[in-house]
Amino acid sequence: MNTFRITLGQINPTIGDIDGNIARMLAAAQQAAAAGASIVIFPELSLTAYYPGDLLDEPDFLARVEAGLQALIATTRATPQLHWVVGAPTRRDGPGKRLHNSLLVVRDGQVLLSYAKQLLPTYNIFDEHRHFEPGHDAVPLLQIGARKIGFMICEDGWNDEGDDYAVNPFASLAAAAPDLVVTINASPSNIGKREQRHSLFAAASRRHKLPLVFVNQIGGHDQLVFDGASFAVTPEAGVVFEAQRFAEDIATLQFDGAGFQAADGSALPAVPHEGLPVMEFYRRQIVLGLRDYTRRCGFRKVVVGSSGGIDSALTLALAAEALGTENVVGITMPSSVSSAGSVDDSVALCRNLGIELLEHPIRALVTQYTQDFATHCGSPLQGLALENLQARVRGTILMEYSNAHGHMLLTTGNKSELSVGYCTLYGDTNGGLSLIGDLYKTEIFDLCRHLNTSAGRELVPQAIIDKEPSAELAPGQRDVDSLPPYPVLDVLLKHLIEGERLGEAERIAVEAEFATLTADDAGRALLSRIRRMIARNEYKRRQAAPILRLRGRAFGSGRQMPIAAHYVF
Repeated sequence: MNTFRITLGQINPTIGDIDGNIARMLAAAQQAAAAGASIVIFPELSLTAYYPGDLLDEPDFLARVEAGLQALIATTRATPQLHWVVGAPTRRDGPGKRLHNSLLVVRDGQVLLSYAKQLLPTYNIFDEHRHFEPGHDAVPLLQIGARKIGFMICEDGWNDEGDDYAVNPFASLAAAAPDLVVTINASPSNIGKREQRHSLFAAASRRHKLPLVFVNQIGGHDQLVFDGASFAVTPEAGVVFEAQRFAEDIATLQFDGAGFQAADGSALPAVPHEGLPVMEFYRRQIVLGLRDYTRRCGFRKVVVGSSGGIDSALTLALAAEALGTENVVGITMPSSVSSAGSVDDSVALCRNLGIELLEHPIRALVTQYTQDFATHCGSPLQGLALENLQARVRGTILMEYSNAHGHMLLTTGNKSELSVGYCTLYGDTNGGLSLIGDLYKTEIFDLCRHLNTSAGRELVPQAIIDKEPSAELAPGQRDVDSLPPYPVLDVLLKHLIEGERLGEAERIAVEAEFATLTADDAGRALLSRIRRMIARNEYKRRQAAPILRLRGRAFGSGRQMPIAAHYVF
């Protein structure tokens, strides 16, 4: 039987850059043709990138999509023997939404197969029913040489155990007995997602006795990061190939009808069962997310307020890795209540990282504000209002620098603080992107230690890691004056915000600790207090910068809660 080669086109498309996405696909297709592949497979909605959102409601955008699809079809003539598997929005007639989320197989300028996604996810971060109509029950099969190939789109393959939908496209496809199943995907990354994909599709492959190829998008798109990690599965061995993670990868495999080999016919290296360690996963996801966010938004440089605390230190370290030290600026802004360490530790941090640090004291500005407020508003600024003034003066300085020099401001709040509103609106919440807003405070410490260990030296000074957390907005202020200790707070928050969306091991540990913490009246009272704080501060989160998503449930599109509501605790 003739050799059958498959190329996995794991590309990093940009939402709306239709010409650029076609160029990326053409470059990958030319590599596939040079490798002797019969088929090159691109991710879900590869023409537009995932997810275009309400751009799909714009007539001009849809006109560009349709013109782009015709251009893409014509482009396939550059590789006349190669089958391109592409994803694109396509128009439909009749009642319901006017679009399908479609897969097309194109060769030499001809569409050989068109299939519309049947299962449209509308949960957590997904909202496909907003724009697409489900496809009809269909069994998309195509004979390519001696091989009969079946096709699916992402969610179609995630319901093989029948828990989430009444329809199971995988079972229908399996009944047609293809030689190979190809599924195109835009599967966002979060902790544990790689292992979840492997487990689900390996089980489906065993159940139906079908080998499968899973091709995923990579890249950062607003809050979402796609990790790639495309893979191939066989019924007997499970996952036998995995493409690079957090990088574009055009990989060609040989398929003999039962299993996969490298393009030259040699054996594939074993795929490790475990993925990246948790902290290394966080690091790579954040770095890719920031690189793509700044690149796609037209920024080269970023600015960060450096408080001498651990949150801003981690943000600066990750930004330096993602963008290069020459593209990151820190600004320290001491006030009359700042400790000496707030400046000294910022100096040590930026020296370790090799980035520029500017000092802009705020004492005189705060004094002038307080005097003017008392004069013109009839009462002195004191207490919380005076504390928040300092944060807002700092936020204004950082935005002035951003406007003057064109740097994007990164905000530095963590998930623990954002959850309970321990932040100042229009102050430390200012910024265009939050790198660490999906990390709990306890994870901030762990990730700083990981960066130091990986570097073999102190990137984040040990003095910053060891110091007691403080907003430094009042004399002697400590976070524990307003909040429970972070190890306690984080357990409560994980239970309340993520719950069953936690990975199994973490969920078991969290629920055990949660049960202990809430076993008495004091613990239950604390739980009620934290629930109130989460609810009362939804308005702050609604106005905060986009947060790079790292965990199963992040603030933003994945957690949509009302502001004006009657909550009962």
